[in-house]
Amino acid sequence: MTFDFDTVFERHGTGSTKWSRYPADVLPMWVADMDFPAPSVIIDALHKRLEHTMLGYSVAQDNLRAAIVADLWNKYAWRVEPQQIVFLPGVEPGFNMALHALVEPQQNVVVQVPNYPPLRNAPGHWGLNKVELPFDPVDGEFHTPLAALREALQGGGALLLSNPHNPLGKVFDRQELKAVADICLEQNAWIISDEIHAELCFDARVHIPTASLSAEIAERTITLMSASKAYNIAGLKTSFAIIQNAKVRERVNSARAGMVDSVNALGLEATRAAYSEAGPWLEQLKAYLQANRDYLVEAVNTRLPGVTMTVPQGTYLAWLDCSALGLDDPQGFFLKEAKVGLSAGLDFGDDAGQFVRLNFGCPRALLEEGIARMERSLKARG
Repeated sequence: MTFDFDTVFERHGTGSTKWSRYPADVLPMWVADMDFPAPSVIIDALHKRLEHTMLGYSVAQDNLRAAIVADLWNKYAWRVEPQQIVFLPGVEPGFNMALHALVEPQQNVVVQVPNYPPLRNAPGHWGLNKVELPFDPVDGEFHTPLAALREALQGGGALLLSNPHNPLGKVFDRQELKAVADICLEQNAWIISDEIHAELCFDARVHIPTASLSAEIAERTITLMSASKAYNIAGLKTSFAIIQNAKVRERVNSARAGMVDSVNALGLEATRAAYSEAGPWLEQLKAYLQANRDYLVEAVNTRLPGVTMTVPQGTYLAWLDCSALGLDDPQGFFLKEAKVGLSAGLDFGDDAGQFVRLNFGCPRALLEEGIARMERSLKARG
C-alpha cells in the first residue's frame, strides 16, 4: 500500500498550535508537529474505541504494554518487561519528574547545547544547578566533550540527554553513547534520556536506546519515548518512561503526585495502534522525510546564500546557521520579510542567536514554498 504525504490539508481554524501562532499569511515551520495526517490505522482504531461511549479515567491495558515491548525488541533488540513501562501525558513531565525525584540540590544537571527549550529549562523548575555543555563541532558533526562532561558530573547529578538530538538532528553512535554513559556510571550520575525521535533516523541508521547498552547502564537510566513524533499524534498527549530499576521506578513514579495526571483513553489506544499496526506507514514516512531533508540541503546550498546547515541524521528538524547574513535577529527577519515562522535559535542556547530551526516534516509543496519565500527575502536585501 502506498501512502499519500503530498496532499496539503488546511489547518487554520482547527485549534492547531502550529498554525495559530502567526497571522494567516505566515507559513509556520517552527514547532515539531508534522503537517501529515496520522496513519489511517490509528484513526480507525480511535473510531472503533469511540463506539464505546464511555470515556472515563483509563489505564494501559496488557495489549498496549505488549505492543510496546514487541516494538522495542523488533526495532532495537532491547528487552523490556511490561511492568517497567510508566505511562505519562508527555515526555516533558517525565524528565521533570525524574529530576525532582533523583537529583539533590547541590548536584549538577548537564544539558548539551543547543537543546530543546523544555530540557534547558527543567533544572530551574527544581532549583537545581544547570551546566550547559556545548558540543564540539568537527568536520560537520557534533561531538560530546567527554572530559568536560566528566568534570561537570563530579559528585553525581544527571545528564539530560536528547537522542536523536533536537535541534541538531544528531544520532549518537554506539561508541560515543557508550563513552557518555560510562562517564555517568563512573560519577554515579543519572541518565535521563529523551528518545522521542528514536524512530526517525536516516541513511540506514538505527537508534540505540541508552539503557540497552548494558545492565549497569540500564540501572541508572530513565528512558522517555512516545509515538507522538513518528506517528504525528502529539495532541493526544501520551508518552511513557521505561525504568528498569524497580526502586528507581517507584521513586520517579511517586514524583507525579499532585502534578502529573493519568493518560487519556484515546491517547492510549492511538499508541497501541501505532506500535502494532502502523509500521508500513512509518517506513514510507521516513523515506519521504529523508527525501525532504535532501531537498532542503540542496536548496540551502544553492538558493539561500549566507545560510548553512549540517545534514540531520535524524528527526525532521534542520538547524540553520545564518551567521554570514549579518542579521541581528534571523528569526525575526524571516518572519517579517519572508512570512515564514521559524524557531528562534536563542530558545535553544544563549550562543545560538544566529541560528533558526526549520521543520521539514511537511508536504513537499509546503517545504518548497517556505524555501522560495526565504530565497526571495534574501534576494530583496541586495
